[in-house]
Formats: sequence, structure tokens, C-alpha cells
Amino acid sequence: MMWRRVLLLGFIAVATADSSVVAQDPADRPIAIVVEIDGIIHPIAAEYLAQAIDEADTSDAAVVILLLRTPGGLLDSTRTMVSRMITSRAPVVVFVAPSGARAASAGFVLLIAGDIAAMAPGTHAGAAHPVSGTGEQVDETMSKKAASDAAAYVRSLAEARGRNVPLSADAVLESRAFTDREALQAMPPLIDLVATDINDLLAQLDGRAIKRFDGRTVTVRTENAEIRRIEMTRRQRFLSAIAHPQIAYLLMTLGILGLTVELWNPGAIIPGVAGGLCLLLAFFAFQVLPVDTTGLLLVVFGIGLLLLELTVPSFGALGIGGAISLLVGSIMLTDTVPGIEVSYRFIVPVALGFAALFLVLGRLALRAHRQPPATGVEALLGQTGRARTSIAPESPGQVDIRGEIWRAVSKVPIQPGQQVRVADVSGLTLRVEPFGANEGDDAWKV
Repeated sequence: MMWRRVLLLGFIAVATADSSVVAQDPADRPIAIVVEIDGIIHPIAAEYLAQAIDEADTSDAAVVILLLRTPGGLLDSTRTMVSRMITSRAPVVVFVAPSGARAASAGFVLLIAGDIAAMAPGTHAGAAHPVSGTGEQVDETMSKKAASDAAAYVRSLAEARGRNVPLSADAVLESRAFTDREALQAMPPLIDLVATDINDLLAQLDGRAIKRFDGRTVTVRTENAEIRRIEMTRRQRFLSAIAHPQIAYLLMTLGILGLTVELWNPGAIIPGVAGGLCLLLAFFAFQVLPVDTTGLLLVVFGIGLLLLELTVPSFGALGIGGAISLLVGSIMLTDTVPGIEVSYRFIVPVALGFAALFLVLGRLALRAHRQPPATGVEALLGQTGRARTSIAPESPGQVDIRGEIWRAVSKVPIQPGQQVRVADVSGLTLRVEPFGANEGDDAWKV
């Protein structure tokens, strides 16, 4: 009887263990969608975030974590991202991380707009004052209007999220920036929490009541959550890489240079194909990024002056003017994204190097075009040789020209061994004259 009781207790223990395993079924784990943006805020970044939130909506994720590191970007793309964050089914957590990262300019707006705003130790955010997206100088009135509009937008987001409205406005109007501690310790705070990494963030979010933008309050469960990272597609990675003012400018420069080399040397093919490809990619980047029209016109004007320098004697004035126009236009053209500055140490060498290479290649090409032909019928004109036989007006003979024997005719008698010059070519017959004859008396010239 004793052994039966022991066996029964064993079956009960196994059944209990099985039931506990079922309770820990991985299929019941909450899902945390993680999307990472490291770079400029532009339409590709907005498309990427929307794709990740769509994935979260369809997979019934508990939370979406936007891992953010950005120097800023385009306000229109930022508004698009904020609108999609507000309509997300799952709460969106904007997390500025890892330590040392920043969420400047447009990144600060995204941080304030999140259902949960979090920062890692040693990070900072702010300095969201708007600037002209075309790099052009605007008058004081327009600048104040743009700043007031952006400040009102940030205030509305901060108020809806229960965050510090005055400090949010100061980040726009006064270009203030805040460390993670300053943002957390403000009264009321600018952010909700400070976390060292995603695991720490999920631990602090578990069981937290979150007020959504529409006023609803939801409680998130993130204990033992499954982390799903949504990566950019290859297309998005490629387009995001070239959608940078510095890369776009470099592509435009290489494209123009390649096409110029092809025009100076028709048939080279490779420079033309490479130049056309670079120029098309640059045009795409300029569609994504706002372009300063004045800067683009200055670049075109500079190239025109460099072309004139090759053909018009100006003692270098046109070349210097073209280089200056190209340099100034390049600076204006690449200063297109708020919060993004292309270093002058990059622009100046590229612009001046392009101008110098353009002039050198152009002069080499013109010099090659001005040289007399080395092959073909045109190459025989003006060549000298010796008569192998006598040549009379009505009696053709033979001459040696460049080691070749040619049939020749002449209007004047020529003796064997006499030096002759080719005056004209008719099919396979050369029309020659005694070497040293006055070209004005050449009977072959019409």
C-alpha cells in the first residue's frame, strides 16, 4: 500500500509541473518592438518608424521602443512621425540611448511626443530652435513666426503628455538643452525615467500606467518580454545613407566631373556612366532634402565660368570667379537640414579640388583637340617625302610618304629623289608639289 501512495504522489507532482510549464508558454510573452534611428530625421526615417509601428499593431505588441540618436532633421518629417506615434495602438517609448547620445532639434520634439520619454545616463536633449530648411537667411519677423509656430507645437505635445511646458518652449525659443538628470529632476519633469539599457527600461515599464494622447490610461506588462528589433530594409538603408547633405553634395560633384570628362573625351563610356549615376543619386537626395535654389544656381554659374576660362583669354579672372562662385554655392547648397552642419573642411577642399581638376582636364582636352590628326587622310596633308619616279603634269608617278609608297600627281614637273609636300588627297592618289613651294601659288587649292 505504501508504494501505491508514493506512486500517486509522483503522478501528482508531474502533473503540477506540466501545468506550470503551460503557464509559462512563450507564446504568452508580451512583445516589445524596438526600432532604432541613428541619424538625420528625414522622410526615410519617417517611413521606417511607420513600418515598425504597423508591425507592432499587427503583432499585438505591448510597447514600441524608439531608440533615438539624432542631431536633428526636417520638421515636416518630424510631424509625420509624431502623428503616427499618436495613432499607434501600443504605447510608444522614446528612449535616448546609449550613454553619450543626444536628441537635438527634431529629436527633442520626438522625445516630448512619446507616451514615455526616457533617457540613458550621460545623454542630453534640446536645442530645438527652428532654422531655415533651405539654408537661406530669413528676416527677423519670419524667424519669430517660425519659432513661435514650433514652440506652440511642442507646448501642445508637452501639455498633452503632462510634461514641463515652459522648459519645452525654452528648448525651442531659447535653444536650451538638458541633461538626463536635469530633464528628470525638473518640476514637473521633462522625461519620465532614466534607464541604463533596454532591459532596464522594460523592467521599469512593467506594470506602469501610461496615459495615452487621447486621455485613455493603459497599464503595460513587459515582464519577460520578447524583444523584436525591426531593421531598415536594404532600400531604406541605402536611401538613408545618401540622403545626407554631405553625401548628396559629393555625389553631385562626382557626377558633374564624370560627365565633363565624357564630354571632353567622347567614347570613354565609364566616366559618363559613373557621372550620370552619381548625378541621378544626387538628384534623388536633393528631392528628399530641401535645396537652396540660389546655391544651386551659383554652382551652375561657377561651372559656366570655368568653361569660359578654357576658351576665353581672361588671365585667370574667369577661373578665379568660377572657383569662388562654386565654393559659395556649395556652402549654401549643403546647409539644408536644421541641426546638420557640413564642415567647411570638407566643402572647401572638394570645391577647390573640383575647380582645379576641371581646369586641368579641360586644358588637356583642348590641347589634344588642337593637335594635328595622327591618322586618316587628314594626317597626310602637309607631310613631306621624296619622289621615287619622275612626275609630270600628265604622267603620274610614285612618292615615299612616311615609309609608304603612294601614287602621286603634280601640276609641275618633279624629278626622282626630289623632296615633295602633300597638298591634297583624292582617293588613293596624292596631289603633291615641290617642297618649299609658295602655298599661295598652290594650284590644288580652290
